[in-house]
Amino acid sequence: MKLETFFEKFELFADAPDAVARMREVVLELAVRGKLVNQVPVDESAHLLLERIKKTKERLVADRRIKRQAILPVNEEELPFLIPEHWAWTRLGEIGDWGSGSTPSRGNPELYDGGITWLKSGELNDNQSLAGSEETVSELALNTCSFRRNEPGDILLAMYGATIGKVAILAESAVTNQAVCGCTVFDGVLNRYLFIFLLSQRSRFHSASEGGAQPNISKVKIVGFPFPLPPLAEQKRIVAKVDELMALCDQLEAQQQERQAQHAVLVKASLARFTQAPTPDNLQFLFHPSYTVSPADLRKTILTLAVQGKLVPQESEPLLGSLESILAEASVNGVSKGPTADPSAVEVLRISAGTSREDFYVNEEDFKHVDLPANEVKKFQLAPGDLLACRFNGNLHFVGRFSLYRGESRRIQVNPDKLIRFRINTDLHSPRYVCYAMNAAPTREAIEAMCATTAGNIGLSAGRLKTVEIPLPPLAEQRRIVAKVDELMALVDDLETQLAASRTVAHNLLAALVRELTTNP
Repeated sequence: MKLETFFEKFELFADAPDAVARMREVVLELAVRGKLVNQVPVDESAHLLLERIKKTKERLVADRRIKRQAILPVNEEELPFLIPEHWAWTRLGEIGDWGSGSTPSRGNPELYDGGITWLKSGELNDNQSLAGSEETVSELALNTCSFRRNEPGDILLAMYGATIGKVAILAESAVTNQAVCGCTVFDGVLNRYLFIFLLSQRSRFHSASEGGAQPNISKVKIVGFPFPLPPLAEQKRIVAKVDELMALCDQLEAQQQERQAQHAVLVKASLARFTQAPTPDNLQFLFHPSYTVSPADLRKTILTLAVQGKLVPQESEPLLGSLESILAEASVNGVSKGPTADPSAVEVLRISAGTSREDFYVNEEDFKHVDLPANEVKKFQLAPGDLLACRFNGNLHFVGRFSLYRGESRRIQVNPDKLIRFRINTDLHSPRYVCYAMNAAPTREAIEAMCATTAGNIGLSAGRLKTVEIPLPPLAEQRRIVAKVDELMALVDDLETQLAASRTVAHNLLAALVRELTTNP
C-alpha cells in the first residue's frame, strides 16, 4: 500500500485516538527506513559518503577542534529495521560532534542575566527554529563553566525526565544545561534529516533511559545509537517530502478541529431542544449519528429532566423536601479500620465502590477485609436500598456523589468511614429516585457549593448533605420517573458501547494500515 492511499483512507480511522499524531509518526518512521521517497540509482552510495564523513571527523580531531571518540561499528543484532542497500548504518557519534552543557552556580548572581541564551530541556518542543530562553547567562559563566557552545543550525536533544527525546534546531548561538545534548553535524549530513530521525526515535530513547523518579539517557548512549544514513541527495528529498506530508497532517488536524467545533454547536442545540421539549422525536436527535452527543452529557441531561418533572406526566407540581426529611433513620458514617489479610473477615467497601460506576450503583466487588466485632457488624451492615454518599475525596465531582446498594453479592458488607449511609423511608419514597435526584446537575451544583477543602482534600459532612432539597413527587410518580430514566440510560449504555466499538474498529484499521506500511518486505 502506498502512503498516499493511507492519507486517502483517513476518514475511515479518523475516530481512532490521536489519528493525526499517529499519521505523523508513520511519516517519520517511513522516512528513516527509506520508504518515503523513491531511490535514485545515480545517487552516490551512502557508504562512500560515510567514508568522507569519517575523514572530515579525523581532520577536525587533528586540528583539535573536536575530541576523539571511539565509535564501535554497528552490529547486525543492533539494527532496529532494514534499510535500502545504498544506505549505510553508522552511529550518531560518527555523523556529528555531540556535547552537553551545565548549570552555573545559583549562588553567584554574576553568572546569570547576561543576555546569552541558556536553554533547559523543558524549552525544547520539537522546534525547527528555536531562539530565546527563559533565563540567560553571562560572559563570565560562558568563560568559567563547562558549556558546549552551540551555533545556529545545531541540533538539541533533551536527555532528562519527561522531556527525553524532545528536539530542536537552533536559530541562534546558545548554551544549555546538563539535561540537553547539542550536535553539530558534519558535512554530508543534513541537520533537518537528523532532526527527523531523532523525532522518529523518541520512544526508543525513552526505552533506553535509566533512573527512577528522574530517568535520563546519557550522552554515551546517544552517540552509540545506530543511525541510518542515506545519500545526501536522498536526505534532501526525504526532508522535502516530510515537510509536504506534515503540512497535509496540519490540514487534516485543522479540519478535525473545525468538525469538532461544529459538532459541539450541534450537540448544544440538540440538548437544548430535548431539554425544552423531551419528546420521542427530539430524543431521536440526541442519538442521531450526526450529533453523537457524549454519553456523559446525555446522562447529565436525562437526570436534569427527571428532577424537573419533564420525563413523565406529572400529577401535580412536586414539593421540595430535604434529604433529612425522607430518612427512615439517622445517617451513619462507616468503618474506619485498617484491612486484614484474612479472607474470612468482614467485607468493607472501598471509597471507589461508591464513585466508580456511571449507573450510580455501588460496585459490590470493590472491597477489602476488616476484623469487626459482631456488634459493629450489626451497626454498619448494608441492606438493599441503602444509599451511600462520598464525604471526602480529592475530586470535587465525587464528593456528595450518591450510589445505590442493591445487595447483589448476598454477602455481609459494611460501608467505610468516608461513605455515609443513608436509609430512605421506602413507604413514601424510592431510593433509586432519590439517588438520581441527588446526582442531577441542579442538585450537584448545590452540593459542590457546600464543599470545603482541608489538607488538599475536599469534604462535606452528613449534616450539610441532609439539608439539600430535591423535588419529591408521589411515590408512584417517582417509580415512573425511575423506569423512564432506566429506559433512557439503557439507550445511553448502548450508544456508549457503539461508540467504543467504532473507536476500536478505527484503531484496529489504523494499526493494520501502519503495519502494512512499515513492515519490511
